[in-house]
Amino acid sequence: MKQKSFYCIALVGLMLASCGTTVNVSSDYDRANNFSGYKTFSVYDLKTKEGQVSSLNAERIVKAIRAEMTKKGFTESSSNPDLQVNAMTFLKDKQSVTANTNYYGYGGGYRSYGYWGGGVGGTTTYNTYNYKDGSLIIDIIDSKTNKMVWTGTGNAEIDKAPKNPDEFIAGAVTKILAAFPPGKS
Repeated sequence: MKQKSFYCIALVGLMLASCGTTVNVSSDYDRANNFSGYKTFSVYDLKTKEGQVSSLNAERIVKAIRAEMTKKGFTESSSNPDLQVNAMTFLKDKQSVTANTNYYGYGGGYRSYGYWGGGVGGTTTYNTYNYKDGSLIIDIIDSKTNKMVWTGTGNAEIDKAPKNPDEFIAGAVTKILAAFPPGKS
């Protein structure tokens, strides 16, 4: 019995350890656009609102975008690139509220003359949880037409700073850009 409960505790511990901040992504693009002609890119300087994202993290985001675009076969060019990549960040303070109701019943019985007694009661407890909602939006613009051709968004609930911000940011950028260019995922 002790060994069985040890394994249950170990399993729950492993499950909790494997849970990390999950980045939810979505993307959209101009379906009439031909993406096969693009070969070069440049990255705008990442602009963030003061107090939103540190300059260290802004640099990490730009570095990760450059690395991911290069992995995809694009060449960075400062003069007349085919694509311009722009990134924006947003952090919002949010609050989550949960309710938990415990119901209980009592008494009651059936006799030959009918049902008697019994009842139901319950208590509800409310819990609040404060967190930051973080979004990273990557827009890709055709330099010749100056029109957006692709956009990707990553969103995560951030309750504490990641242990390895370089790895977390690179992973988020990779996940966001996984759908770019369309048709090559």
